[in-house]
Amino acid sequence: QVQLVESGGGLVQAGGSLRLSCAASGLTNSRYFMGWFRQAPGKEREFVAGVSWSGINPNYIDSVKGRFTISTDNAWNTVFLQMNNLKPEDTAVYYCAARYGSRTYDEDSYNYWGRGTQVTVSS
Repeated sequence: QVQLVESGGGLVQAGGSLRLSCAASGLTNSRYFMGWFRQAPGKEREFVAGVSWSGINPNYIDSVKGRFTISTDNAWNTVFLQMNNLKPEDTAVYYCAARYGSRTYDEDSYNYWGRGTQVTVSS
């Protein structure tokens, strides 16, 4: 049974930083691709960043490049999303997701999801 539990969200002023964590259990090998998604009020959920458990070649959407960093602990336990220079438009519920297989931005391809953590950035 795979479980993903996000933590680290909160309220921060514009320009501030937060570090999200995704505690993963039940992932039995390194062939999972891990993604962070977000959903802002009134908007569809979107891919934010993704990485394999090796940490090689992470992917980011253009709006977070240079500000967000995705990483793993290489032990299939925790995935992190370091978010710096946060902007009000980053306000959303952030979700961790896992899929068995290659990298993709398509949320329908992800097999497992956490319940999300709220990130609110004030101006």
